[in-house]
Amino acid sequence: MKTRYRLIRRGNRGGAFYCVDTETGKRSSLGAVTEDEASQIVEAKNTARRQPQLNLHIARAYLAGTDSGIATRTWQDALNFIIESKLGSTQRRWRCAAKEKALDGIRHRVIMETQAEHLLACLKAGTVSTNVHLRMLHNFCLSMTWLPWPLIAKRLWPAVRFKEKRAITAEEHARIIAREQNPERRAFYQMAWHLGASQADLAGLESTNVDWEQQVISFARMKTGSIALLRFGDEVASILRTLPATGLLFPYLASVRSGDRSTEFKQRCDGLGIKGVTLHSYRYAWAERAKVAGYPEWFAQESLGHNSKAVHRAYARKAQVLLPALEDYEREQRGKVIPFAPVARLAGVEFETEAKVK
Repeated sequence: MKTRYRLIRRGNRGGAFYCVDTETGKRSSLGAVTEDEASQIVEAKNTARRQPQLNLHIARAYLAGTDSGIATRTWQDALNFIIESKLGSTQRRWRCAAKEKALDGIRHRVIMETQAEHLLACLKAGTVSTNVHLRMLHNFCLSMTWLPWPLIAKRLWPAVRFKEKRAITAEEHARIIAREQNPERRAFYQMAWHLGASQADLAGLESTNVDWEQQVISFARMKTGSIALLRFGDEVASILRTLPATGLLFPYLASVRSGDRSTEFKQRCDGLGIKGVTLHSYRYAWAERAKVAGYPEWFAQESLGHNSKAVHRAYARKAQVLLPALEDYEREQRGKVIPFAPVARLAGVEFETEAKVK
């Protein structure tokens, strides 16, 4: 076989060494290396072209010295490891993700013998969920050093394109409540509108979570474990009085899976011709209503349990806010804040202008 790569040096002495591809004519610098090191690098590139399988066996032999499972570990083994390390709803999502048919192409393939084409084939055959979970699985294997290098560079992964999410409108919510005959479900949807809590947290509420004296509902969020303290008003109080005084507030809804609650809600939306909303849309609606009402962002973020401002703003991004005229706002705020004297700058000299304070 013809030698593809050859070594050249720029200049007689002290010049840099380059590797030249004889097929394309492209030169690549070998950096600050000696002539002996440069020769070894070029020879290694030629050997890699002549014997790619030999390189794989050599790499496997080296890695087996520190990881005995490198030659047999499959992607299914990695999935099982991730599933065992998760808890609650996250573990359930990974169990569902591991069953995707799109992953059958790599499921029993040894991780070290996988090429980028195998992952891209899975992405092509899968959905948005496949893209999300396969990306996390790939990064997990990199972190565990089960992969020596990325099979697909971070910037080359296909973009994750989620379906458009939107809030449920007040008119849509009112139609659902007006038609709902089951008192438990009707109260559940009303509480979701007023509190913006996730459906799992809301369904798990008990009478002991309600402090009537302070008018506060407190619970540990299932997703993060953080404590939520939500103050409620008269409307929520009237709804709570229709629910059981002891035990679970929503006994039936707490006994079914989250998927069943979502399916029941979708059936009601379909019956009314409402499209594009889910139970999670109540959280988007709460965030948008808070923004329109001028509710402080930090308060809204704390109420919804968002640790990230970016996440919270994504929930409230479609809120239609009508800003007041500056002169009206100034008139309303006059006397509520301490006025100050603005500072002007002229020819590098600062001086205070006269401030008219009434």
